[in-house]
Amino acid sequence: MILTKNDEAVSPVIGTILMVAVTVILAAVIASFVFGSAGNVQKTKVVAATAQIDSNGAILITYQGGQNDDSLTSLNITAPNGSISTYGKPNVGTVMTLIPPPPSSPTAWPTGQKHVAVVGTFNDGSSQVILDTMV
Repeated sequence: MILTKNDEAVSPVIGTILMVAVTVILAAVIASFVFGSAGNVQKTKVVAATAQIDSNGAILITYQGGQNDDSLTSLNITAPNGSISTYGKPNVGTVMTLIPPPPSSPTAWPTGQKHVAVVGTFNDGSSQVILDTMV
């Protein structure tokens, strides 16, 4: 029995497929920069707030400020019952108090942990959630 040695392998086929794949990826990256799809990403604003509940059941939101404090124009605070309170630009350290409605009220807060969200609006027209927590 005579065995013949076959020097041909699959390597040229794999090499060609890899070169085509690399070319397609490079073309996609270059096209995204040329057509500006990579340039429309908004930068995240850096401001913060904290929340805690006091012994009377009121929720205290403290504005902590941050790098983009100067561009903040207002805060919208969503209470546990879904009501929204709007505040103008607070100073750093300002405490905003959400007083709970009476338990018999149709707008009473749910029992257990309370969900609070704070959304900041900035002078460029953008809005960003700066606090979303359970207290």
